[in-house]
Amino acid sequence: MTRAVVQGLVLFLLPFVLFGTYLIIRRRNPLLWSHWSDQSLWLTIVGLSFVVISLVVTGFVDERQTGTYVPTRVENGRVIPGHFE
Repeated sequence: MTRAVVQGLVLFLLPFVLFGTYLIIRRRNPLLWSHWSDQSLWLTIVGLSFVVISLVVTGFVDERQTGTYVPTRVENGRVIPGHFE
């Protein structure tokens, strides 16, 4: 779950980082709001689009488990991890 949250956060912030890098390359101060104000809506839309696209692609490509899930259990003092049967 943590990986999914971090991956989504990175994909959302990617357009902002790229735009900040663009501002630095153009020798503009990336900390001034005036440089971001016109672009913030588009950067947010692009970031959210990246997240949605990654979720859709993951849904189509990710490995599917079939069968019945057997949860983690303890037998004779040993932990048997959960698995599908």
